[in-house]
Amino acid sequence: MSEITPRELHALRRREPIVVIDVREPWEYAICQIGGSLSIPLASLPERAGQLAPDALTVLVCHHGMRSLAAVDYLRGLGFTRVLNLTGGIQRWSEDVDPAMPQY
Repeated sequence: MSEITPRELHALRRREPIVVIDVREPWEYAICQIGGSLSIPLASLPERAGQLAPDALTVLVCHHGMRSLAAVDYLRGLGFTRVLNLTGGIQRWSEDVDPAMPQY
């Protein structure tokens, strides 16, 4: 499994600790973000990957799910085994989980 839906993530966060990494640009993160997420823009991921735990359950997020999918592939290449992409990104999160979240 390489993907998780917003509803699945929302439910899972209530049961276990999950690292949520937002790979969007800082200006995008400033507009809206999932509470408790860590902002690591995709271009910064190579230099910051060493700060992450390879065995932690980690979900990557971007606007629509394409950049975060690339981040999942990158981290898997480094040996991360529990990384998932948020299907539909923050856009789908705002539609399915948090309709009050600003959209762009």
